[in-house]
Amino acid sequence: MRELITSRKNPLLQQVKKLLSSRKAREASGLFVSDGVKLLQEAVRWWPGLDTVILSEGVEAEVPEGVRTVTVPEDVMASISPMQTPQGALFLCRLPEPKPFAPQPGMLLLDGIQDPGNLGTILRTADALQIPVALMEGCVDPYSHKVVRSSMGAVFRMNVAQTTWAEAQKACQDAGIPIGVTALTDAALDLRQAPLNKLAVVIGSEGQGVRQEILNSAGQALIIPMNPNCESLNAAIAAAIVMWQMKQ
Repeated sequence: MRELITSRKNPLLQQVKKLLSSRKAREASGLFVSDGVKLLQEAVRWWPGLDTVILSEGVEAEVPEGVRTVTVPEDVMASISPMQTPQGALFLCRLPEPKPFAPQPGMLLLDGIQDPGNLGTILRTADALQIPVALMEGCVDPYSHKVVRSSMGAVFRMNVAQTTWAEAQKACQDAGIPIGVTALTDAALDLRQAPLNKLAVVIGSEGQGVRQEILNSAGQALIIPMNPNCESLNAAIAAAIVMWQMKQ
């Protein structure tokens, strides 16, 4: 049976606002928020931790038994939705339990990817190509609503590992997995000549690229061949090219 909430000061709605705006609030509560009927369908299908569903009046959705379901007036939905044009659904999911980092050959290590759109696009592409991904220091929260939306629900289908460079480096060494790093250096190898499916490849941040600490200690530097008049590629595009080459 659905609950009806009409007050914008309701504790659940206040919690939604905090979860949308604060990574600390998400981590403290063990919950994150996403929006939209289409993404709700993905969460229902793939995510075991669906906790609460909030729907605008007149919006219908199939919600598993046992999941708290709330109806709110359209103006109340507009007051809490992160979208200028709300899609009629917000939902809370439980964060996954942290798992030990397990390196695999043919995976991406993301270093300092800060743009939610870029991270979401990378995760969406990795999901499509079945490429494992791990996030290292400085990456945006994969469970922010902007990342979940730009991933088109890929977050619900993936085990997005989070680790540190020190941990990733040691784990890859212990597992015998060489680490490649994308870099614009004279010594970099054309990635078409590298066995990417046997490497863990580091993709750096949008503005700074891969951290110098990683460049100094990683293995093979890799470069995407391009017009010499171009300085660099968008991080999500560079990651997509690397992942495509991993599958060749």
